[in-house]
Amino acid sequence: MIKVSNIHKRFGALEVLKGISLEVKKGELISIVGASGAGKTTLLQILGTLSRADEGTLTIDGHRVEQLSEGALAHFRNEKIGFVFQFHHLLPEFSALENVMIPGLIANRPRKEVESYARALLKRMGLEERLAHKPAQLSGGEQQRVSIARALINKPAVLLADEPSGNLDSRNRDEIHRLFFDLRDELGQTIVIVTHDEKLASTADRCIRIEDGLIAQ
Repeated sequence: MIKVSNIHKRFGALEVLKGISLEVKKGELISIVGASGAGKTTLLQILGTLSRADEGTLTIDGHRVEQLSEGALAHFRNEKIGFVFQFHHLLPEFSALENVMIPGLIANRPRKEVESYARALLKRMGLEERLAHKPAQLSGGEQQRVSIARALINKPAVLLADEPSGNLDSRNRDEIHRLFFDLRDELGQTIVIVTHDEKLASTADRCIRIEDGLIAQ
């Protein structure tokens, strides 16, 4: 599902990624760990097409990403990649249901189809009674589940998560972790998670450790 070959990324004179190569199979859940500044989030941003590598190749679901124009890349990102962040980035003026629907409407899918799937996803998240609630009316754990549903609305090839439980208490953290594994098992979802949570990292299908811009052997 993902193939990364010899990825380099520099910011000025600082080389953050120094030749990363890895493959992620369809339906695999992998964790990426490492000290702050090791390059984890930079790698995730490149996997998510939010940043371009200076060198190397990236293939996602059979598409050579670095060959896409900016317009094609934006379309590809909306269609193929779902994002979950530590801070939920929900739009405060919209309800939970509307927040989940937005990426589907941006993709010009029929509104009725998008709303139906959004309702099904929120029900799967245990939020069927919270559809009309705005983010400020939801707990942190509920907001994160809404953001996961939003990430899934376009049935992405890849789900990328950056410290998805880092802002949650232990109960909600454990629920979010279980949810990721359920999505892998039930939907065959390919998931890449950057985390400092050693428990989550150790239970992933694979744990990849980044040290000083390289995958530790």
